[in-house]
Amino acid sequence: EPSSRGIFPPPCRSPRGVLEAMARGESRGRDRSRSRSRRQESRSASPNKDAQRHRKPDDYGVDTMKITDDDAAFILGKGGKTKEKISRVSEAEIELFERDLILEIRGSKLQRRRAKKYCEGVMAQRTGPVTVTEDYDDGDLTMLQVPQEAVGFVTGRAGNFLRTIEEEWCTLMFFCEVGTGRNRDYEKLAIFGSVRGRRGAELKVLSAVETKVPGYYKKIQDEVVNRDKGKDETGSWGTDTMTFQDDELSYALGKQGGTRKKLERSSGAIVQYVGHVSFFSGTRQVRKKAKEYMKWLFDQLEGPVYVDGWEDRDDCAVVNVPSDCIGYITGNRRATLGQMEEEWGVLMFFMNKQEDKGKGRGSEMLIIFGDQRARRGAELKVMNGIEKKAPGSFTRGVREKISDVKGFDTDRMVLKDEELSYAIGKEAATQKKLEMAAGAVLQFVGNVAYIAGTLKERRRCKEFISWLLQQMRGSVTIADLSRRDDATEMHIPANCKGWVTGNRGSELRRMEQETGVYMFMALDSRGEERLIIFSADAGSKSSPRGRMAAERLVNELIQEKLRDDGRGRSDSRSPPRSPSRRNSRPQSRSPKRRSPERRRSDSRRRSPRRSPSRTGRGRR
Repeated sequence: EPSSRGIFPPPCRSPRGVLEAMARGESRGRDRSRSRSRRQESRSASPNKDAQRHRKPDDYGVDTMKITDDDAAFILGKGGKTKEKISRVSEAEIELFERDLILEIRGSKLQRRRAKKYCEGVMAQRTGPVTVTEDYDDGDLTMLQVPQEAVGFVTGRAGNFLRTIEEEWCTLMFFCEVGTGRNRDYEKLAIFGSVRGRRGAELKVLSAVETKVPGYYKKIQDEVVNRDKGKDETGSWGTDTMTFQDDELSYALGKQGGTRKKLERSSGAIVQYVGHVSFFSGTRQVRKKAKEYMKWLFDQLEGPVYVDGWEDRDDCAVVNVPSDCIGYITGNRRATLGQMEEEWGVLMFFMNKQEDKGKGRGSEMLIIFGDQRARRGAELKVMNGIEKKAPGSFTRGVREKISDVKGFDTDRMVLKDEELSYAIGKEAATQKKLEMAAGAVLQFVGNVAYIAGTLKERRRCKEFISWLLQQMRGSVTIADLSRRDDATEMHIPANCKGWVTGNRGSELRRMEQETGVYMFMALDSRGEERLIIFSADAGSKSSPRGRMAAERLVNELIQEKLRDDGRGRSDSRSPPRSPSRRNSRPQSRSPKRRSPERRRSDSRRRSPRRSPSRTGRGRR
């Protein structure tokens, strides 16, 4: 059946029912935004977004497609994910008007053409195999023959394996027919996307095929290795290979593929294993890095490794680790180093010259390979560990530093003891929240906050820290947000504020953790309180992260409270959700929060003479 071969499972209800259910969230969001004029008026302007709108290509335009109910359900996908995926791969803006059954596509001529092509491919899967003709290739297509006995393995149950690859490599994939007739021994897999995305997806599929049909790669070796050679902006795109023995392969792969992923992220190249062959795909520079990292990895099996000329390299950083801290930084069986490598996508190992082996030294050099941001993040994490074990190693005599460099740099802030614990939070939750919302690297080394990133990211992170510390002492006043592009204002009805913030800000903290934002109640220039959501990531209609996702969660809480108070239709808000939608709420919330009686009884027991630090709604 088409659904078992494609990547989009059939609707479980009638197409009209599926379409209405999926689109209801989007239309409700539009109705809500239109009806709340006060919220829209107060929301901050977004200069960056306006600038982006004006930087449209010369051939920017709009195309429309008339579709059917059945097609609309497939185009939209579960929660709008398929539409979002097509938009992401084609780089076009796509809007589905469910009542008129019209698909609107905006972008350059090439973007519109690709988006239309992808939509047609998705819709064709509903009735049978997709037919791909020669004019389908706009420089965005890779065709891969998959042996018939491996098709089910590659597709996965209900297309799950293909969907996983699509998500990882930002591609669109489906099995298809080419021209007329079908080859019973093979099926053609069409992979749409960028050169890098298509290559990553192709090698992932080949790796799975080789597992199911050993020796298949040898038949198509030349075609695979030479594919898309020089077809990138630098003109140096290509693929290098390396063959391993059985024991070498398991070492190069690592536990659950951890070593392969580490090499891939740190070098910037695509690293994949097909049978016993290792592929390195990318520009000439990143392929060279990946092969060097692989060589050093195997050299460690023979003895100490030292990278000659590391001082002149632009892809590494070195930290001198005191001898008594090495075990603490490395961890049991390298567990701590491995966690840092996974967190930051870097390659780390201790460097020693062969002649220094066995000599007692006061410290050893830990070298960190990766891109600039990742290296700095891992380096600061190591410094944090050393400072805990040997206080003063990095903070003795250190002062605050503010850089005016627009590019990547590091600022320092010195905090007091009581401020430090508040800024870090339980299990570093507050630190991670500020770091993610600001888009910067934030690490505390002793009492010093190291903030790394671009000038804009560093300034944003310092603002967040200053507002956080103000919350320790009382309310925060932020008079004007009109010039910010990282904030969303929401005016919460008075009877909903306690419900939205939760006990000592527990609901705000939950929503922050789920969406990666920083949010708190703040006063405006008139002394009126409103909720502000901060994040460098604006999010999207279907994304679970960013400001839009946080705004949706807040609106859900408001609607729930208004329904519980018998005011669901007042204030021109959207109609109450059905019981099935209410039951689909995230399970992370405590069952106690669903009982308004329990919630109100708790509020009555509160003491009117609480200290600001215990009652502030915006507390971390």
